[in-house]
Amino acid sequence: MAKSYASTVIGASPDEVWAHVRDFNGLATWHSGLVAQSEIEDGLLGDQVGAIRSFTLTDGTHLREKLLAHSDLERSYTYDFQKTPFDVDNYCATLRVTPVTDGGGSFVEWWTTFDCDRDQQAHWTDFFASQVFQGGFDALNAHFA
Repeated sequence: MAKSYASTVIGASPDEVWAHVRDFNGLATWHSGLVAQSEIEDGLLGDQVGAIRSFTLTDGTHLREKLLAHSDLERSYTYDFQKTPFDVDNYCATLRVTPVTDGGGSFVEWWTTFDCDRDQQAHWTDFFASQVFQGGFDALNAHFA
Protein backbone atom coordinates (compact mmCIF):
# COMPACT_ATOMS: atom_id res chain seq x y z
CA MET A 1 0.00 0.00 0.00
CA ALA A 2 1.28 3.44 -0.97
CA LYS A 3 0.85 6.67 0.96
CA SER A 4 0.83 10.21 -0.36
CA TYR A 5 1.06 13.08 2.13
CA ALA A 6 1.14 16.87 2.08
CA SER A 7 0.83 19.57 4.74
CA THR A 8 0.86 23.33 5.07
CA VAL A 9 0.52 26.10 7.62
CA ILE A 10 -2.19 28.70 6.99
CA GLY A 11 -2.30 32.07 8.74
CA ALA A 12 -5.90 31.75 9.90
CA SER A 13 -7.50 30.06 12.88
CA PRO A 14 -8.38 26.37 12.64
CA ASP A 15 -12.05 27.26 13.05
CA GLU A 16 -11.88 29.66 10.09
CA VAL A 17 -10.06 27.16 7.88
CA TRP A 18 -12.36 24.31 8.90
CA ALA A 19 -15.44 26.44 8.20
CA HIS A 20 -14.06 26.99 4.68
CA VAL A 21 -13.34 23.31 3.90
CA ARG A 22 -15.76 21.32 6.13
CA ASP A 23 -18.51 20.91 3.53
CA PHE A 24 -17.62 17.77 1.57
CA ASN A 25 -19.43 19.33 -1.38
CA GLY A 26 -17.48 22.59 -1.12
CA LEU A 27 -14.46 21.44 -3.11
CA ALA A 28 -15.46 23.51 -6.15
CA THR A 29 -15.57 26.67 -4.02
CA TRP A 30 -12.12 26.37 -2.46
CA HIS A 31 -10.20 24.14 -4.91
CA SER A 32 -11.58 25.85 -8.00
CA GLY A 33 -8.32 25.57 -9.94
CA LEU A 34 -8.94 21.82 -10.12
CA VAL A 35 -12.68 21.33 -9.61
CA ALA A 36 -15.19 22.89 -11.98
CA GLN A 37 -18.41 21.74 -10.30
CA SER A 38 -19.60 19.42 -7.57
CA GLU A 39 -22.88 18.08 -6.24
CA ILE A 40 -23.98 15.69 -3.52
CA GLU A 41 -26.17 12.86 -4.80
CA ASP A 42 -29.44 11.67 -3.26
CA GLY A 43 -30.23 14.84 -1.32
CA LEU A 44 -27.70 14.29 1.48
CA LEU A 45 -25.72 17.13 3.02
CA GLY A 46 -21.99 17.70 2.72
CA ASP A 47 -21.36 16.62 6.31
CA GLN A 48 -23.43 13.44 6.30
CA VAL A 49 -21.44 10.22 6.33
CA GLY A 50 -22.39 8.20 3.27
CA ALA A 51 -22.80 11.26 1.05
CA ILE A 52 -21.50 10.81 -2.48
CA ARG A 53 -19.98 13.86 -4.13
CA SER A 54 -20.05 13.75 -7.89
CA PHE A 55 -17.73 16.30 -9.41
CA THR A 56 -16.05 17.33 -12.62
CA LEU A 57 -12.48 18.55 -12.88
CA THR A 58 -11.64 21.59 -14.98
CA ASP A 59 -10.38 19.23 -17.72
CA GLY A 60 -13.79 17.47 -17.87
CA THR A 61 -12.82 14.37 -15.88
CA HIS A 62 -15.66 13.02 -13.73
CA LEU A 63 -15.16 11.47 -10.26
CA ARG A 64 -17.37 10.22 -7.45
CA GLU A 65 -16.22 10.06 -3.82
CA LYS A 66 -17.97 8.79 -0.69
CA LEU A 67 -17.72 10.50 2.69
CA LEU A 68 -16.67 7.82 5.20
CA ALA A 69 -16.16 9.97 8.32
CA HIS A 70 -16.75 13.61 9.26
CA SER A 71 -15.78 15.20 12.58
CA ASP A 72 -16.20 18.82 13.59
CA LEU A 73 -14.41 17.99 16.86
CA GLU A 74 -11.34 16.68 15.01
CA ARG A 75 -11.84 19.10 12.09
CA SER A 76 -11.40 16.26 9.61
CA TYR A 77 -13.10 14.11 7.06
CA THR A 78 -12.22 10.88 5.31
CA TYR A 79 -13.44 9.71 1.93
CA ASP A 80 -12.79 7.17 -0.80
CA PHE A 81 -13.13 6.87 -4.56
CA GLN A 82 -16.33 5.42 -5.93
CA LYS A 83 -15.46 6.26 -9.54
CA THR A 84 -12.08 7.49 -10.72
CA PRO A 85 -10.06 7.66 -13.93
CA PHE A 86 -6.88 7.14 -11.91
CA ASP A 87 -5.25 3.71 -12.05
CA VAL A 88 -5.34 3.16 -8.28
CA ASP A 89 -7.39 0.92 -6.00
CA ASN A 90 -8.46 1.14 -2.35
CA TYR A 91 -7.94 4.91 -2.27
CA CYS A 92 -8.82 6.38 1.13
CA ALA A 93 -7.99 10.03 1.92
CA THR A 94 -8.22 12.29 4.96
CA LEU A 95 -8.14 16.08 5.24
CA ARG A 96 -7.48 17.46 8.74
CA VAL A 97 -7.08 20.96 10.23
CA THR A 98 -5.33 21.38 13.60
CA PRO A 99 -4.06 24.41 15.52
CA VAL A 100 -0.50 25.61 15.39
CA THR A 101 0.14 26.21 19.10
CA ASP A 102 3.35 28.21 18.64
CA GLY A 103 2.33 31.47 17.01
CA GLY A 104 -1.17 30.62 15.88
CA GLY A 105 -2.57 29.63 12.55
CA SER A 106 -3.58 26.25 11.25
CA PHE A 107 -1.71 23.11 10.34
CA VAL A 108 -3.53 21.40 7.46
CA GLU A 109 -2.75 17.84 6.45
CA TRP A 110 -4.10 15.87 3.53
CA TRP A 111 -3.09 12.30 2.85
CA THR A 112 -4.18 9.15 1.12
CA THR A 113 -3.34 5.48 1.08
CA PHE A 114 -3.94 3.44 -2.04
CA ASP A 115 -2.85 0.41 -4.03
CA CYS A 116 -1.36 0.54 -7.52
CA ASP A 117 1.18 -1.24 -9.68
CA ARG A 118 4.60 -1.01 -8.04
CA ASP A 119 6.11 0.68 -11.11
CA GLN A 120 3.44 3.43 -10.87
CA GLN A 121 3.73 4.04 -7.13
CA ALA A 122 6.15 7.00 -7.37
CA HIS A 123 3.98 8.64 -10.04
CA TRP A 124 0.72 8.42 -8.06
CA THR A 125 2.35 9.33 -4.75
CA ASP A 126 3.76 12.51 -6.31
CA PHE A 127 0.58 13.25 -8.29
CA PHE A 128 -1.73 13.24 -5.27
CA ALA A 129 0.70 15.19 -3.06
CA SER A 130 1.88 17.82 -5.55
CA GLN A 131 -1.04 18.20 -7.94
CA VAL A 132 -4.17 17.53 -5.88
CA PHE A 133 -3.27 18.28 -2.27
CA GLN A 134 -0.75 21.07 -2.84
CA GLY A 135 -3.08 22.70 -5.35
CA GLY A 136 -5.75 22.79 -2.67
CA PHE A 137 -3.30 24.23 -0.15
CA ASP A 138 -2.25 26.92 -2.61
CA ALA A 139 -5.90 27.90 -3.04
CA LEU A 140 -6.46 27.96 0.74
CA ASN A 141 -3.37 30.06 1.35
CA ALA A 142 -4.47 32.50 -1.36
CA HIS A 143 -7.95 32.73 0.19
CA PHE A 144 -6.62 33.49 3.67
CA ALA A 145 -3.74 35.77 2.56
